[in-house]
Amino acid sequence: MVRRLVAAVLLTGVLTGCSEVTEDSAGTPPTAPLTTPAPSTPPAPSTGPSASTSRPTTPSARPTTQAPPPARASTVQRLAIPALRISSLRVVAYNGTADDRPGTVIQNRGVAASPRGPRGGVGPGEIGNFIVTAHRTTHGRPFGRIPALDPGDHVLVTAGGTVYDYVIQQTMTISFRKPADLAKQNAAVPGRPGVVPARAMITLSTCATPEDHAQGNYWKDALGNPEHRINKIGTLVATRPAR
Repeated sequence: MVRRLVAAVLLTGVLTGCSEVTEDSAGTPPTAPLTTPAPSTPPAPSTGPSASTSRPTTPSARPTTQAPPPARASTVQRLAIPALRISSLRVVAYNGTADDRPGTVIQNRGVAASPRGPRGGVGPGEIGNFIVTAHRTTHGRPFGRIPALDPGDHVLVTAGGTVYDYVIQQTMTISFRKPADLAKQNAAVPGRPGVVPARAMITLSTCATPEDHAQGNYWKDALGNPEHRINKIGTLVATRPAR
């Protein structure tokens, strides 16, 4: 009777008291409990344009919601504008404001300059105003055709292994003789000084020398900049890994 009782207790322990899954004496693993697999999320479609198209189609206006970290200021940056056949223009970051002396020295090397800091802008992918300036009529004319950019044209900035895809939305012309206009160019939200930014934006800025001269305006500042500048403003719409 005692032996039967002990056997019953041991049998009950095997059926109800074991939480650890082990192999049986024959070496065959027990059947794993059934689980419901989590639904898979399909990959997001690429919204970036092909570099071979001259006028890329406008992607969805919905901005990327899970963007990678923005590029550091020290990261090498390259700018491409398919509509203007610009493929790999180097962008050099520096501490300052648009078209100041350090920025002009950089532009004189035939590359683009990107002011950063309290008096400048932010970097690629960051919330705020990513400002890029370059010469239009001298030093290789890297921004020679910037005024021809139309709304919907793409600007692709490659930095830190990521391509940041901006789409042009508007044009803003400012006067270097009006402090209020300079504030518009350097504002965190282009054209709206004092407004807190909520999106990553870009400003491509170059001189309006031909237009000024056509109007008989030959004014220049101490660094040779004409009175007016043409700014093409866009918004970040997508990011993707650089190839």
